[in-house]
Amino acid sequence: MATRKVTVISNEGLHMRPAGLFSKAAKAHSECEITVRFKGSEINAKSVMNIMLAGINKGCEIEIAVDGGDEQAVLDELCTMIETDFGRG
Repeated sequence: MATRKVTVISNEGLHMRPAGLFSKAAKAHSECEITVRFKGSEINAKSVMNIMLAGINKGCEIEIAVDGGDEQAVLDELCTMIETDFGRG
């Protein structure tokens, strides 16, 4: 399992559009279990609704955990999305 903490920089936090982009990227890795840890909760990263309901706003620190094939590369991809505001930052 590979994990890393990142800070959300998107002005929208992980709501609607960013949550959709993030969960779509996670779903592309069917060989992996991907979890977002936030305020003591473990959120299925492949569920856009669960991500949106978590209330992850700008400035929040989350931990992304990836378990499965090529987990470090998948973790790097997902963290880069968050760290670059989904390619805008």
